[in-house]
Amino acid sequence: MTATFNPKDTKRAPDPHRYPTWHALTPVWEGGEETVIRGLPHTQLAPAWQILLLGDGSPTRHLKLLTGEPTEVDVIDMSSIGLSDDRAPQLIEAVPGPRLRRQVWLRTASGQRLAYAASWWQTSMVDEYLQNKSIPIWDSLSQLHAELYRDIQGIHYGHSAALEAAFGEKGPFWGRHYLFWHRKKPMTVIYEVFSPYLTKYLGPMRMEA
Repeated sequence: MTATFNPKDTKRAPDPHRYPTWHALTPVWEGGEETVIRGLPHTQLAPAWQILLLGDGSPTRHLKLLTGEPTEVDVIDMSSIGLSDDRAPQLIEAVPGPRLRRQVWLRTASGQRLAYAASWWQTSMVDEYLQNKSIPIWDSLSQLHAELYRDIQGIHYGHSAALEAAFGEKGPFWGRHYLFWHRKKPMTVIYEVFSPYLTKYLGPMRMEA
C-alpha cells in the first residue's frame, strides 16, 4: 500500500525548548520507497539485515526469535507535541493532530538494548491502542486483534552520538521509518534504529565483494 494523504493541519517548526529531542540519525545515506521495494546490494547491506530492516514483519517478534529472550520495552518519553512536525519523517502529515510522540528502547529481558524507536500518534488514539504503554506496540495492538499493515517508506544509514552511548556500540547505524495502517487509515509513524550488537545473531552488516 502506497502512502497517500492530504494533510489537514499546518506544519509548524518544533520548539526544542518545549519538546525533548528524539534520536534521528545524521544521515550518511538514505533510500526511499523504491529502494525498500528493490532492496540493496549485498555489499551495502547483507541479506539477513535486509530481512530485518526491509521486511514487513514485527521487529519485536524478530528480536525475540534471534535472541531467544522476550523483547521488553523501556518507555523513555511520552510527549504531547501538538501540531509540530517534530523533525519527524514527512509521513507525520498523515497522522492528524494534535499528536503525541513516544520513545522507547527495545531490549532483551536480561537488559541488552537492541533497538530504539520513536513513534507519533494522534493524541486521541493513544489510550485506545496503547492501553498498556509498557509493552511493545505490536503486542499491544495484537491483544486488540487490530488488523495492521506496516508500510515501510524509508531506510537510513547514519550517525548518532546519543545512540552510540545508549547501545554501547559504534556507529554508523541502520534504521528505517514506516507507517502503520489500520482499517485503511494511517495510525502511526514509527522510526526505528537497530544496534550493531545484532551482528552476533545476523552476521556482518555487509558482504564482501
